[in-house]
Amino acid sequence: MNQYETVFILTPVLSDEQMKEAVEKFKGILQTEGAEIINTENWGLKKLAYPIQKKTTGFYQLVEFNADPSVVAKLELNFRRDERVIRFLTFRMDKYAAEYAEKRRSLKSKKEA
Repeated sequence: MNQYETVFILTPVLSDEQMKEAVEKFKGILQTEGAEIINTENWGLKKLAYPIQKKTTGFYQLVEFNADPSVVAKLELNFRRDERVIRFLTFRMDKYAAEYAEKRRSLKSKKEA
């Protein structure tokens, strides 16, 4: 199993409930395919670098997970089919990226405590 990180942007016209429902849908897809979700972060509503589909803002969401490559293909297919997702990026993390993500999570948890 490889460690992956995916960031996707949801359309800004969604309510908070609709946004959370979309995120839960994608987390559910990962879990049903046997992926282990390590971390999820809601980065909130942010300004886009350039307009996408005539929208200048979007809800950013990060999900880190361990899975087989076939799971990523199914997840990205669902991203493409869902009209609420305006952009997504998934990449396999090497050992250095995984270490950095672990440090970032630990620093974040210390700040919250």
